Amino acid sequence: MAQALTDSNFDEIVTTGELPVVVDFWATWCGPCRMISPIIDKMAEKYAGKVNVVKCNVDESTAIPMKFGIRNIPTILFFKGGELVDKTVGAVPQAEIEKKIEALL
Repeated sequence: MAQALTDSNFDEIVTTGELPVVVDFWATWCGPCRMISPIIDKMAEKYAGKVNVVKCNVDESTAIPMKFGIRNIPTILFFKGGELVDKTVGAVPQAEIEKKIEALL
């Protein structure tokens, strides 16, 4: 299962972490977010130790979504070396998420 990303642990996980990071911005009331949640959890298991796959609840942590201009959810951001390198918006197929994760490696 994907780890929770919050305003307080963002720098530790994304900026100073050694692994590439995939951040899923979601909310409990979002239907498309619930659709891709199992995919995100599957990616967290599949890429454990290679990529840090995390989830950020936009209702609980508001500073990070604001910092990256998240206006629609689900939005998935892809970071390498602490820098934003790619993103997807909306409920996308698992193959598209995997393709972007593979590009991080």
